[in-house]
Amino acid sequence: MHLLNEQQVDLTRRQFFGSTGIRLGGLAMALLGAGRARGAEAAPRVHPPLPGFPHHTPKAKAVIYLHLNGGPSQLDTWDYKPKLAEQFDKDLPESVRKGQRITTMTSGQSRLPVAPSMFKFAQHGQCGMWVSELLPHTAKWVDEIALVKSVHTNAINHDPACTFVMTGSETPGKPSVGSWLSYGLGSESNDLPAFVVFTPSWSSGAAAQALFSRMWASGFLPGKFSGVALRSVGDPVLYVQNPDGVGAGNRRAMLDALGALNARTAEKYGDPETLTRTAQYEMAFRMQTSVPDLTDLSKEPAKTLEMYGPDVKKPGSFAASAILARRLVERGVRAVQILHRGWDQHGNLPGEIRSQCKDTDQPTAALLADLKQKGLLDSTLVVCGGEFGRTVYSQGGLSKTNYGRDHHPRNFCMWLAGGGIKGGQVYGETDDYSYNVTDKPAHVNDLNATVLHLMGIDHKKFTYKFQGLDQRLTGVEEQHVVTDLIR
Repeated sequence: MHLLNEQQVDLTRRQFFGSTGIRLGGLAMALLGAGRARGAEAAPRVHPPLPGFPHHTPKAKAVIYLHLNGGPSQLDTWDYKPKLAEQFDKDLPESVRKGQRITTMTSGQSRLPVAPSMFKFAQHGQCGMWVSELLPHTAKWVDEIALVKSVHTNAINHDPACTFVMTGSETPGKPSVGSWLSYGLGSESNDLPAFVVFTPSWSSGAAAQALFSRMWASGFLPGKFSGVALRSVGDPVLYVQNPDGVGAGNRRAMLDALGALNARTAEKYGDPETLTRTAQYEMAFRMQTSVPDLTDLSKEPAKTLEMYGPDVKKPGSFAASAILARRLVERGVRAVQILHRGWDQHGNLPGEIRSQCKDTDQPTAALLADLKQKGLLDSTLVVCGGEFGRTVYSQGGLSKTNYGRDHHPRNFCMWLAGGGIKGGQVYGETDDYSYNVTDKPAHVNDLNATVLHLMGIDHKKFTYKFQGLDQRLTGVEEQHVVTDLIR
């Protein structure tokens, strides 16, 4: 068959229209990748930034995002409401609810009884920030933290809310914030992925919402910008090690041959996913040595390990994930995401949230301290929060020491530290019931715009053409950078 006819048979319509103008460039990229694999001294970065990026001088070089999956109660952690003690077991006033929708899990209740937090709050740091007794370690770092009490979102159920907070949209198929960052800014590490994800265990014993890979997926961006999840059991990355009987030399020869074949395919069709596969194979080869070195904590000082708490050497714990997050940004990785489950506390909230905070409080404070003593906190942005908050009224039974809370998207707390953040401040305010924002509302995508800004990116200029639209992490609605958070 004539080559042209053979190509027309093999090509899909998308491949044909997508191939124009990128064939030679794609071939060059593939050949550069092969050169890097053979140890070329002058090889460019494996994860280069887009041309013209960053847009302005960045405040931060890396992001560590601590996602508390399920929606932690702001009333029991950060949003101190002392007047609620007088409202115990009274119905939530309609003047506060204002007809706002509630979930089907409590819509059938005859009452919405107010449940004040049973936990004590105290002021901490020079700034005097109020913090729950559940967070004694993190409370020591409030002068580095900007607490945003007025975060709000669009979704009232977990899956769309998690998708929204991570991708800026409730619609599945959009890139996560880590994927956007690795796409735009690349990474300084040639031996590790630009975007790494941990999904640590939790000890509360509570049922947990499922974690969908879309929370760290690249969506419509090329697949190489998806987050790479490091596992706690077995090999940290599936299939990264050579099979039995296959040595490093054989693997290198195989990858060189496969790279040459993929380069020919890229030259012929111009399909960018071919180059993605080549890049992923090469990264897997590098990770065979870089990942074991990353996860080996034997050279960490005893004082550092002690700082993270007793679970730091337990694979799959939040503490182990936190210290590995520091080691990753230390090695030039752009974005690290830790997703800790078990925060969906519709009942037995006091007992379950106490266990969850025991898991996360000390390691979180240790992460900030570790970054600080390594000289990395000023260049690393740490973000912490869930997908929404919890209601002031109790779901199910109510006593002064036991209650549950339903989903609440109207306001919740998130905090940021390091990487250009002006610490020791509280941004925004809520009413006496922690039910509505009363001052300085901050939409989820306002925070996404702020994260991009701190990383040197103008969110309005950061677009990707998909389905005929210039897609953005922050969506098409008007969002703004929360400049008050920035020093």
